[in-house]
Order: sequence, then structure tokens, then C-alpha cells
Amino acid sequence: MWKIYEHKSVLKEIELLAIEILRRYEKWKDIVAISGPIGLKQIKGFKDEPLHCEWKGYRSSRLNIQYRIIYKIENEQFFVKVMKVTAHDYRRK
Repeated sequence: MWKIYEHKSVLKEIELLAIEILRRYEKWKDIVAISGPIGLKQIKGFKDEPLHCEWKGYRSSRLNIQYRIIYKIENEQFFVKVMKVTAHDYRRK
């Protein structure tokens, strides 16, 4: 089982999400908790990918055409730190 840590800003961001995005986010957390980021790669709809430039070291998963989850794997095992649930704006950290 993987542990998922949500940054305090994420907790505020998810309160404003539409129900269908929130459900998709909860499904994303279930998949990560059970099988880790490898499980995300098996589901093509999430389009899990590494980020570049100022977000180097982070990864992104697609919730829908607009919303993304930005996260980082820390300690290479059992810990995923969710940094943002964003409407596709990678310029700010």
C-alpha cells in the first residue's frame, strides 16, 4: 500500500472541484494507494507523464481534458506527495 500525502493547498483546491472531477481524483487516489504509480501507467486515460523545466522531478496525471494532478514520488517507495490539482497551469509552483 502506498501512502498519499496531500499538500494543504490541495485540500482547498478540491473543495472547488466539480463532482465528476472529484470522483476521478478519488479513483486516482485508490489506484495509487493500491498499486502505486505503476498502476497509473496501465490506465491510458490518466496519461501519467514526467514534467520538465521548473517542475522537473514531478509527474502529472490527467483527470480530464483540463484538470491535472501534479505529484512527486518521495523516498522511491510507498509515499506520493500530491502538490496540485490544477486546471492545466504548470507555470506556478
